[in-house]
Amino acid sequence: MSNSKGDKDLEKNTEKKKSTAEKTHHEKPPVNESAVEDMKNEESAGEASQDKSQFEEMETKYLRLAADFQNYRRRCEKERNDIHSYANEKLVTEMLDVLDNFERALCQEGNGSDGLLEGMNMIYKQFRSVLERVGLEEIEAEGKEFDPGYHNALLMEDSDAHESGIVTAVLQKGYMLNKKVIRHSLVKVAK
Repeated sequence: MSNSKGDKDLEKNTEKKKSTAEKTHHEKPPVNESAVEDMKNEESAGEASQDKSQFEEMETKYLRLAADFQNYRRRCEKERNDIHSYANEKLVTEMLDVLDNFERALCQEGNGSDGLLEGMNMIYKQFRSVLERVGLEEIEAEGKEFDPGYHNALLMEDSDAHESGIVTAVLQKGYMLNKKVIRHSLVKVAK
């Protein structure tokens, strides 16, 4: 019997050793909790700064895209307005020759009856009025300083009455359609 008691004690000791070994094998070694917390904080701070930089980058892209779209809308609006403003430019340009001929005919005196001259004056005024309503303006030139943006100088002459660079005579009137020069004035300029 003493053997069996010894065997039992041996078994108990063995089981204790096994359970102790298992416990130590499964238990984690002690860790510095503040170091673990610092590592977690560093990781979250790194992720936060990365998220912030990505957000800033996306915000910059959005602002650029919004500005590009706004510029596109302005450009389209301007093009649409230009199309409406200058749609009749070719027609008006061709009609300027007719207008010039009317003015030349009205300057001739004594070639016809007064009724014909009066009728042509009325037609001329009506025609000019229609052209002005679509945006036609005559370029003022005589007595003004020569401006190559509005005038083409055909002749230069010595003049005591005018300073150098002043338009002394208009040989052919110039016109603008909606503030755009469609025909320059042909002028004579003082030297």
